[in-house]
Amino acid sequence: MNGIDFLIDTNVVIYVLEGLPAVKGIMRCSAAVSVVSEMELLGKQNISEQEETAIRDLLNDCEILKFNDEIKNTTITIKKQFNMKLPDAIIAATAKYYGLMFITVDKDFKKLDGYINVVILNTDKT
Repeated sequence: MNGIDFLIDTNVVIYVLEGLPAVKGIMRCSAAVSVVSEMELLGKQNISEQEETAIRDLLNDCEILKFNDEIKNTTITIKKQFNMKLPDAIIAATAKYYGLMFITVDKDFKKLDGYINVVILNTDKT
């Protein structure tokens, strides 16, 4: 996709906000997030004004990728074929639709390796 290096998962955004070393520097590239990640992040219960501001600031540096019918149909396929949770299936389908590498820390996405280009980051803090 034009100017976008990869799609990052919701958990990667959370780790960036927390300053986890495993994701240090990831925002130096042109990253995109799914509209689902945006909703997950901003829809967090009991979110403080400071947290919301930090999330919005980070998301302003990303391209937010919207949902469409092709993503919907691919989501259905992923849910059926790989037995994934709906938000995860939508995000994976978004990566597939846009032809983007998908970066996550969720090892459950390993089963999609080959279906999409997925990189699972190691977040061991040791």
